[in-house]
Amino acid sequence: MPLAAIEPRRLYRQIADQLRQLMDDGEYPVGGRLPTERELAEKLGVSRPTVREALIALEVEGRLRIRVGSGIYVIDPQPAASASNLAGIEGPFEVLRARAFIESAVAEEAARRARPEDVERLDSVLAETAAQLQGPYLALDRRFHTGIAATLDNAVLVRFVGELFDLRMNPYFELLAKHTEDASTWKAAHEEHCAIRDAVAAGDAAGARAAMHEHLKRSHQRFARDFGETASEGREGGIRQLPSRLTA
Repeated sequence: MPLAAIEPRRLYRQIADQLRQLMDDGEYPVGGRLPTERELAEKLGVSRPTVREALIALEVEGRLRIRVGSGIYVIDPQPAASASNLAGIEGPFEVLRARAFIESAVAEEAARRARPEDVERLDSVLAETAAQLQGPYLALDRRFHTGIAATLDNAVLVRFVGELFDLRMNPYFELLAKHTEDASTWKAAHEEHCAIRDAVAAGDAAGARAAMHEHLKRSHQRFARDFGETASEGREGGIRQLPSRLTA
């Protein structure tokens, strides 16, 4: 039998696996409440965004119910997506970190190359966005980011930036957005888009890079907002094992 390549499990999946096993073993019974994100992060020796991704994964699987301002509760297993079907999905914060790295460089180069018609294209998207800030505007959000990339006249980069954006079209991002997005976050993102546009229009390469990085960093923070966590920039090592029982 030929050997098959083994994909390392993402850290948040390892945490989800541990928590799921503890629930199955009755350490966290149905109706009970899990420790807070902060407590889990401290006991595991990982960042709170990583714990957040694990909890969102378990909520998508139908094992937890996250009640903002109340806690994280174990529920009877629901007929939802299985862990195996979700294993290949990138976590929300992993996607945002990748976008910050790549799109900051794209915005920097866009500021060097932008023509009047490129700025007009961005202005058109921003005008449409401003008219509908009371509701989600994912399609316009995508058009803005791919519009920045289009300034470079490189179809591969436009497609790549679009595909990176589309990674948020998954159950994890959808549930996280349900918990954290509202009219105030959409307005904040729009204002950040305007700052990026202004730097590109002014030919300010360093300013455009910084504005894009700041926008995606703040997006990271907004997705973390309601759970009280702070975005983490650092790397993480191995995961510690949870004790058989934790105190909430």
